[in-house]
Order: sequence, then structure tokens, then C-alpha cells
Amino acid sequence: MLTGAFAIIADPLGRVTGETNSVVALTTEGRILDRYDKAHLVPYGEYLPMRPLLETIGLSQLAPGQGDISYGPGPATMTLPGWGKVGLQVCYEIIFSGKVVDRNDRPDFIFNPSNDAWFGRWGPPQHLAQARLRAAEEGLPVIRSTPTGISAIVDARGRIISSLPWRTAGVINGTIPSPTSRFTPFGCVGNVIPLSLAALLIIAAIALSSRQRYRAT
Repeated sequence: MLTGAFAIIADPLGRVTGETNSVVALTTEGRILDRYDKAHLVPYGEYLPMRPLLETIGLSQLAPGQGDISYGPGPATMTLPGWGKVGLQVCYEIIFSGKVVDRNDRPDFIFNPSNDAWFGRWGPPQHLAQARLRAAEEGLPVIRSTPTGISAIVDARGRIISSLPWRTAGVINGTIPSPTSRFTPFGCVGNVIPLSLAALLIIAAIALSSRQRYRAT
């Protein structure tokens, strides 16, 4: 079972020094097989930016808690016996294009648990759309599990195979789609592609503007 958890960080003397927003993999005996710690944290929800200054003027986190969640090391891949390799992205981590998988240890699929209850009616469809983009970019299926958002199985082309609607309790029975056989162009070079296209559009816009000014004179 893959499930969300808060992991406690302690020093050698057993004193608590922090906590992480994590996903743990449990065996059928209840043993912790592996753990992933969230790396992209939500400001004001999981940590308070400029805490000394903002606490002085009476501001605090939107979520209950006295301290900040600790950062994880970044994208990681777990090996699950009988299931293959899974990449983990907790909640809104999956919106960060190019930063969702460990490229040195490519997973077979991505698991994206999320609590979308904070974001009303419009947040869950947008979040699902972003998860579909990551699937198409990386050529990897995405499994989304949410208590109040839109749970879904998304294939490696970003197509929804099956889903549960917003605020609908239920179970999705399905087969995890296969990943693409090799890296996609985006998986090879990442955000170089959109950044290059953006630069070309800027150059083209400047060239067209200059041409129009030349004709006007």
C-alpha cells in the first residue's frame, strides 16, 4: 500500500527536529518498505516564508502547526515488488514541469496523491490537467488518488483511462498503463524545448515589429 504520512525527524538523542510530508510504501505485513519526502512545499501551508519577520507582525501558516515542514531531496523512484518502479509526486509537486522524475532511475509510472479540498470547484480539474501534461511530457502513466478531488488513471499520452468525479467516493479498478518504450523528446532535454520556442517567438515578434516600422517610414 502507498499512503500519505508525516514522518518525524529526530537527532541522535531522540529529540524531534522536524517533520516531512511523505508517502510510505507498506508491505502486506505492515512493514515500511520505503519512503518519499515531498520536496516542493506550499508556502503558508507547509512552511512560513520569512518566519521571524512575519511572526513578529502576527502572521502564521494557513494550516495548523508550530513549525515548518522539512524539504525532501527531490524526485525519487521506489521499487515495489510485483509492481515495478514508481515515481512519487505529492499533491501540487506535479505542476513543476521537468522536475517530476529521477532521470537516472526512470520509473514505470507516477503516483500522485493529493488533497484538493482547499481549492474549491475549479482547483481539481486544473490539477488533473497539469498531471495529464506531465504524463505526456515524460511518457509515463500517472495514478492520481484524492479524497475530494478527481482521482484518475492517466496513460502515457495524457489520456484519462478511468476516473472518479469531484467529491465522489469510490474505487477505480484498472490496469496501470504501460510507459512509452523510450524517453520522449521532453524527457531527453526537458524545458529546453518550451524555452527555445519562447525565445524564437520573441525574436520573430521583434523582427516583425521592426519590419513594420521600416515600412511605415
